[in-house]
Amino acid sequence: MSPSCELMQTLVKFAIALKRLSVVLFTVIVLVAAVHFPYDVDAPLTQQQVDDARKYYTEAYQKPATENQAASEYETEYIRMAAAAAKKFRIEEQVSAFVKRFNLSDQRVLEIGSGRGYLQDVAENYTGLDISPTVARFYHKKFVLGSATAMAFPDNSFDGIWSIWVYEHVPNPEQAFREARRVTRDNGVLFLLPEWNCTPWAAEGYEVRPYADFDLLGKIVKASILLRASPPFALTTLIPNRLVRDLVARFGPTRLRYRRLNPNYSKYWVADSDAVNSIDVHEAWLWFRSRGDECLNCDGASVFMPSMPLIIRVHKSTH
Repeated sequence: MSPSCELMQTLVKFAIALKRLSVVLFTVIVLVAAVHFPYDVDAPLTQQQVDDARKYYTEAYQKPATENQAASEYETEYIRMAAAAAKKFRIEEQVSAFVKRFNLSDQRVLEIGSGRGYLQDVAENYTGLDISPTVARFYHKKFVLGSATAMAFPDNSFDGIWSIWVYEHVPNPEQAFREARRVTRDNGVLFLLPEWNCTPWAAEGYEVRPYADFDLLGKIVKASILLRASPPFALTTLIPNRLVRDLVARFGPTRLRYRRLNPNYSKYWVADSDAVNSIDVHEAWLWFRSRGDECLNCDGASVFMPSMPLIIRVHKSTH
């Protein structure tokens, strides 16, 4: 056999092997993406689920019964981690910039899930809304007890709304988005910053607990986090699903799809141990876009958009 024939056979074998490898890789990507597809949508809550969530957030901010009684370890840790995260990510600066950019300093503004009320002085005409009645002690401005999914405000009540690290804790986040849009006036603006893409392993603290804490299955889960948290793996799970969802959203208003999580209401291992869902920023953007709203900071966002705050201008005349 001539050298040229041998070379040709080698090239053919290489092409076949490459084709087989491509098929295997494509199959793996499809399977991984399918496993991580956001299958869940809003479902009615049982009264027990509502009661559990309300009790949890009430106790997280529970005031000591007496002046001499120290706050619980849980309360102290919860508030400490929240304050540290707000400082690290310069939340007050971000919200202040939002208020300044859209001239909201003396307009009607609402904070959804206002917690300890540390942002209440960012604007004059401020209202805070939270599910926990015990946080009222933190406020010198208007505070309203209520759920993000059923707010006691008339339509078009606010010129601007912001919500920081809240929607991942709301069992029916699409209804919460719908409510935020309802109480915002036409051409009003939203600043939305949930913790996007919450991980299913946060609830049990796999990242911070030692291997000795877990059984065999738990050890496997902990060992897998290095891969599952890596950017290449994230892209493998996100991009194919974003492409599918983007196509669907072009045919009219789409449902908000996300992944339900099992929250840990007994031990706050890490941030978002108590998250009940995992929402992708691209999915949230599609939800508003498909209703005619405008993202003011997306800058031609695509399926490769990073996790970031969404600044949305509501256009009610469209839908």
